[in-house]
Amino acid sequence: MTSPLAPAALETLPRTAASDVKKHGWRGVMQTVSHHGKVLVTNHNAPEAVILSTSEYRAMVAAIQAAQAHVPATLDALRKRFDERLASLNTDDAGDRLRSLMNQPLQLEGKLKAGSSY
Repeated sequence: MTSPLAPAALETLPRTAASDVKKHGWRGVMQTVSHHGKVLVTNHNAPEAVILSTSEYRAMVAAIQAAQAHVPATLDALRKRFDERLASLNTDDAGDRLRSLMNQPLQLEGKLKAGSSY
């Protein structure tokens, strides 16, 4: 089984035509699903549906939930970094540092003054 976070392209999935679903019935489709974990149902060679096994579905849902769990942690880290930089404006000498920076000539001589490197 492939990782649900890297889903197979539709072109690589085992296929069955909608007419074969009618001809072989649900049992035939489920044999393909149990063997491959998923099957692409086509109608006139156009992708129409993907049928997943329950294990593929559970793995996909678990992967989505795990990925979503990382989002708040990432946002919290970004918020913390922003708050730390913003806090530097609350220091006693922040106004003096900002005025000093603004009073410097606009000519940067090809050098960029930005971020923590200036």
